Parts: sequence; C-alpha cells; structure tokens
Amino acid sequence: MNVIVTGANRGIGLELVRQLLAQGHKVEAACRHPDDAKELRATGARVHAVDIIDGKSIAAFVRVLDGTPIDLLINNAGVYGNPRQRLQDFDYAAATHAFETNALGALRLSQAFLPHLRRGTGKKLAHISSTMGSIGNTTSAGDLAYRMSKAALNMMSKSIALELRDDRIISIVLHPGWVRTAMGGRNAPMLPSESARGILEQIAAASFADSGEFFDFKGNRCSW
Repeated sequence: MNVIVTGANRGIGLELVRQLLAQGHKVEAACRHPDDAKELRATGARVHAVDIIDGKSIAAFVRVLDGTPIDLLINNAGVYGNPRQRLQDFDYAAATHAFETNALGALRLSQAFLPHLRRGTGKKLAHISSTMGSIGNTTSAGDLAYRMSKAALNMMSKSIALELRDDRIISIVLHPGWVRTAMGGRNAPMLPSESARGILEQIAAASFADSGEFFDFKGNRCSW
C-alpha cells in the first residue's frame, strides 16, 4: 500500500511509520520540521515538510505526490494546546490553533488527497481522535479546547463518510489509548508501539460497513 502519515516525527506517528514499513508498505511521512526529525529520517520513509494548517504547504505536498495513488491516509497530527482550558481561564488563541490542527487540518488533508484516494485500492481515511472528544464519555471538567477540537474531528469523519459513500472510501476515527508520548505524559500506561499496532490492526479490519464509526485501538466501539 501507499500510505500517508501526518505527525510522523514522534510518538504514535513515528511508530505507525515504523510498523507500516516493516509490513512492506510505502510510507509518505509528513511533519513540520524534517531536519529535526532524526528518528523519522532513519526509518527510510520518504519524509515531507508539511504544516497541516497551511493550505500552501499542503498544496506543495500534493504536487510532490501528483499522480500517486494513495491507499490509506492516517491523520495523526494533533496538539493538546496550552493548559488554560477551563471556563474561568481560557486561552482563545491556543484553542483556535488546536481546532485548526486537530479538526480542520485533518479535513484539509482529506480533501486535498481525495483524488489520490479515489485512484488507490485501499480507499481508507483514518483519523486519530480521543475519547476525550466523546460527549457521552465526558464525566470531568477541563481540557475544553482539546475536547472540543476532537469532537469536531469526530463529526468531520462521520459527515465525510456519508459524503464519500459513492466513492467507497472508508472514513473512521480511532482512539489510541493513553499513550506514553510528549502529549500523553510519562505516567501513561501504554507504549507508542502497542498503540500503533492496535491502530493498524483496526484499520486493516475496517470494512465499508464500519465507515463513519468511532473505535478504540482494541476494536471496541466508542461512544459519541
């Protein structure tokens, strides 16, 4: 398969790249600063400088892959935002950046590479979300910007899944678990390799009947 992975320079994204390459797939790995991504460049993946909130940057990425069929696009790039995410102390500028990255960034990539996905054989969009974006699962306060941006990502996937039915393109969102990354923190119980392995298993198992659904890395359906 030809696969695009965004946010590929560290954490879950880097592990997704490593495991996809080990499975024999060709990976187009996107990150903002390839020169600083030594571990990613060591994988052998083709690395691209892409800022997913910048339309011109995405357009340049599309031109590089012009005519290349894409079987799978993994929208993994995401940010938590700064700690000021409560009603009484909310940073609107940071929240806007989180929304641009977590929700609109994934939409921009999905839209930009739609012609490539139509030419592919896998025809899958996988968006890395979080159960923190689940309204039904929310039982504690805080993390407003992150929660709102992931809820928006979930809605985006559900909506475009319906729009892409005639193209037979699958769109799903996946909760990666609580993972020991820069975002998840060192107290998280799971290594990125375990999360990435589960994510790829669920992507491989996803059928057209699953399009528009929300799963965790173990294959369980998540509440909206």
